[in-house]
Amino acid sequence: MIEENEAPLIFSHVAAQGKPMHMQAETVGCPFCDYQETENILKQEGDFLWIKNKFPTLNHTNQTLIIESKDHNGDISTHKQQENRDLIRFALHCWQQMKADPRYRSVLFYKNHGPLSGGSLKHPHMQIVGLEEMDGERNVQTKNFVGIKVLEEAGLAINFSKFPTMGFLEINLLMELGQDTDAFADYLQKIVAFVLNRYHHGRCDSFNLFFFEQAGKRIAKIVPRFVDSPYFVGYRLAQNFSDAHLATIGEEFRVFLLGKVE
Repeated sequence: MIEENEAPLIFSHVAAQGKPMHMQAETVGCPFCDYQETENILKQEGDFLWIKNKFPTLNHTNQTLIIESKDHNGDISTHKQQENRDLIRFALHCWQQMKADPRYRSVLFYKNHGPLSGGSLKHPHMQIVGLEEMDGERNVQTKNFVGIKVLEEAGLAINFSKFPTMGFLEINLLMELGQDTDAFADYLQKIVAFVLNRYHHGRCDSFNLFFFEQAGKRIAKIVPRFVDSPYFVGYRLAQNFSDAHLATIGEEFRVFLLGKVE
């Protein structure tokens, strides 16, 4: 017998009707460039908006969005440093606010970027989703955040996962809870810049970003996205690079991290 918590999220095709898609938004206008639906704004800080999702496509959830910027073509790697710091602080606060709401069994916080990420709009945004009946992190294990060390300093570490959730390369950024988020935001910005500009010879244009809190740490997992592996789609078998190849990427990445954000 399948327990209720093991069942998949149910997608509502009715709610999805009329939802703007990535390519269409380029021709008919982006709903996030000059957001006017004030009745849906949950919180605002300068240009940062936390809003209700106009097209809540998942049953038994509360789907919300964070509009990161008015720049339609921007992303974390191109935000100014202070802007990115303020954005991450704002977004984490919104996430914590929803996590404190007893109506939700779990709250997911993530970002899609690029055509292979599963997103539907190009304009930079993040998503915070409250799940009423499901533990959305039930399949996430501590070992998914353990890996080959790339960088470590006071209270902060970066590694390449040796036990990826999906594969191939998954970059984990970990920081002790309670510390100021500026360093977390700065390294996150550098990681995204590496993924979009240097990784795979600059041919990666998509990534997913996931936020977690486990064992007293704040964690960001950044996953460069390509076409999904059939081993994962059909069998849920993650793949990884060899330790030697991860070490090679890690050395290139370490040099980039210790340099200047481009």
